[in-house]
Amino acid sequence: MCFGFILLNMYDLIIIGSGAAGLAAGIYAGRYRIKTLLIEGEFGGETAKAGAIANYPGVIPLDGYELMKLMKEQGKKVGTEFKDGFVKSITRQGHCFFIETEKEKFQAKTVIFAGGAEHRRLGLQNEDALTGKGVHYCMTCDGPIYTDKTIAMVGGGDSSVKALNLGAEYFKKAYLITMEKEIHAEPINHEHLKQKGDKIEILTETQVKEIVGDKKLEKIILTKPFNGSSELIVDGLFIEIGFKPNVALAQLVGVELDEKGYIKTDNMMKTNIDGFFAAGDTVNHFGRFKQDITAAAMGTVAATSAYEDVKAHGVDACELHQSAHA
Repeated sequence: MCFGFILLNMYDLIIIGSGAAGLAAGIYAGRYRIKTLLIEGEFGGETAKAGAIANYPGVIPLDGYELMKLMKEQGKKVGTEFKDGFVKSITRQGHCFFIETEKEKFQAKTVIFAGGAEHRRLGLQNEDALTGKGVHYCMTCDGPIYTDKTIAMVGGGDSSVKALNLGAEYFKKAYLITMEKEIHAEPINHEHLKQKGDKIEILTETQVKEIVGDKKLEKIILTKPFNGSSELIVDGLFIEIGFKPNVALAQLVGVELDEKGYIKTDNMMKTNIDGFFAAGDTVNHFGRFKQDITAAAMGTVAATSAYEDVKAHGVDACELHQSAHA
C-alpha cells in the first residue's frame, strides 16, 4: 500500500485514546524521551463524563474532566504531542504501523491502543430510535434534562449507583431496576444512595421488557409487576449495564481477543502483534474491576514496554518502510 506522499509523520510511539490509560501512557512515554503522539478521540473517555472522582490516590475529589485535563498537561510538559481526531484505520508492514485519521496520516514504530469501551445496550426494539429522546447512557451529560422529573435507571452495579447519587440533585423520583436480588456497589456509594430515602426505589429481580414511545419515551414495560402494574411511566430511562470494549480497530492488524472479547495481553501489556500494546478498558487485565487507577497502571506499563521495544529495534524497521512509501 502507499499513502501517496513522500514523508509521513514519523513517531516512535502513537497512543490511541485519551482516557486514563492513554494519558498515563503519554506521561511515561514523554519521560522516556521517545517521540510520542497521542490521538485523542473523545477526550477523557468515560472518566471525563463521570462527575466527581473521589478515589484517585493523591487527588482530592475532582471532576473527572478536570482530572483528565491535568493528566494531559503532565503529558505535554514532558514532550508528548496531542492531536484531536479519531483514528479511521490502522495497517502494518512488519514492525511498522500506518495510522490514518480524518485529516492526517502517521507512521509509528510502536502503538499503544487505549480505545476504551462503549456502553452496553439492552438490545430492545425502540432503544436506538429513542436514544437522546428519553433513553440515555450518561447521567453526567443528560441528567440535568430531568430536573424535577421521574426517571428509571437500569443497572445495579457501582456505576449505576454513582450515577443515581449524582442525578439525585436533579430528578424528583428515580427507580433503580436490577435483575439481581440486590445491588452491588462500593459500600460508601451504597450508603449515599440509602441517604436519598424514598426518592429512589429499587426494583429487584426485574428487567425492562419494552421501551414504549413514538417520537419520545412514554413508558417502559417491566418483566415483573410493580405496584400492581407492569407499566412504569417515566420521563427518562438511563442504562448503566457495563461496557463493551472498542476493539475493531485493533483487530485490523490481527490482534487476538480473549474469550470475553477483550484484547489479549501479557503482564507487560504486549499483544500477539510485535510492537502493538493495549491498555485500559479494552483489556480485561483486572477482570470486572475497571477503575481509573487500574487503567492508568496499564498505560504506564504499556509505555514502558513500548520504550523497551523502540530501543531494542533501533532505527531500522520504520525507516525502511518510510522509503518504500515515498
